[in-house]
Amino acid sequence: MNGMTDRQGPALSRRQLIGTGLGLGAAVLTGAGAGVAHADAGAGASPRHRAQAFLAAAMDAYPDHGTIRLTQSYTDQAGLFSTAFTYDNALAILAHLAARTADGRERAVGLGDALLYAQAHDPAHDDGRLRQAYNVGPYTFYDGSRQPDGFVRADGTVNVGTQFGFTGTAVGDMAWAGIALSALARRTGERRFLYGAVRIGEWIERNGRTDEPLGGYKFGVNGANEKLPFTSTEHNTDLVCLFGRLARLTGDGVWNERRARARDFVERMWEADGGFFYTGTNDGATVNTSPVPEDTQTWTHLALDSRAHARSLDWAARELAVVDHAERRNSTVPAGQPYEGVTFSSAGLLANEDAPIADGQPKPNRNGVWFEGTAHLALALRERRGRGDEARARRLVGSVERAQDLLGGGQTVGGRALPERSGVVAASSPLDTGFGFGYYPYRHTGATAWYLMAAARANPLRV
Repeated sequence: MNGMTDRQGPALSRRQLIGTGLGLGAAVLTGAGAGVAHADAGAGASPRHRAQAFLAAAMDAYPDHGTIRLTQSYTDQAGLFSTAFTYDNALAILAHLAARTADGRERAVGLGDALLYAQAHDPAHDDGRLRQAYNVGPYTFYDGSRQPDGFVRADGTVNVGTQFGFTGTAVGDMAWAGIALSALARRTGERRFLYGAVRIGEWIERNGRTDEPLGGYKFGVNGANEKLPFTSTEHNTDLVCLFGRLARLTGDGVWNERRARARDFVERMWEADGGFFYTGTNDGATVNTSPVPEDTQTWTHLALDSRAHARSLDWAARELAVVDHAERRNSTVPAGQPYEGVTFSSAGLLANEDAPIADGQPKPNRNGVWFEGTAHLALALRERRGRGDEARARRLVGSVERAQDLLGGGQTVGGRALPERSGVVAASSPLDTGFGFGYYPYRHTGATAWYLMAAARANPLRV
């Protein structure tokens, strides 16, 4: 999430927001080789095994294009081709580690090494940054132009996602990559992962720190390397975790000072009367009061573990609750399949159902369920452990598992069929986030990873 409210242009993904608009020597991938057999996802496989099989298939989608690779974010039908968002790949690492299997660990290490490779082999920068997204396999773009490469180009540089303008660097995406690398450093003891996480933290300090009245760390840079004016509650929440982990892993107290700075910004976004967090600021001085998103309510609880702010979960569960079924306007779910959960933000409940979300996109359903956010909430409720929290979390997880079973059938990754009933769709029906883009019923690495962490009770934002 971020502080922006007035975006223009095609709405493709939550992580499109910082496109152009106008060197550590990492180890090569040591994870499971391309084309390996995926976890059994047959009729008898558990929901978690099928979700893990989806992540494996999305990682192995382009076996002829190198062993250093990232995971494709969405199924081919989403129209984003082989795009691999940095945020989604950080989540995939954390979900693989949460599985606590040999294959999961191997895949997490492989994805971590790919992120380190991207740090060291950016085509234009050598300062520790990661881009918003990369291409991981060949495709023909809408204008007929051919994108022939995998994640690593013939010259050794990484294949930045230029076709959609996914070339900027967001503090939030960087923070999640650092969180994933720090988890690998702790789990494996390998120093290269800690070094990569520290490089990310230092890039954020250099490029994000602000002395504006509300403080905190700003949004990042666009593809032209121009700093963006927004400051995001979500991003600073991520930094509470990342900087806290770096303090523990390095023993350097400077990270605690930086963590406190990020936390101070988050707490300034608290609305005590309503019991929720605002999204951030557009100018560094004025709080942006609308829309109010889901993740600033749930991630804050996962990162801060603050009793004083725990009401944010009740706000999200109450104010953003939706139930999608075939009788809802613009719903795309089959008859007899209701899904419960939460939507992306307060604005989604007021979306214009008479107009497309963006040019070429379908009309939204105000009651579309955002399954990634539904998993956020389930995990946060399990962390809070209040009266009724576990029962509610189970219902939410059950809704996500039903979606994995029944929605998104026949979709592919890299032109390859997916294991049966594997992978969670981003949304039950097209939904408008209120931030200038939408989510759709395409199987999604990020939603699947968050489901796996909620099912395993693995809090990725715990220091």
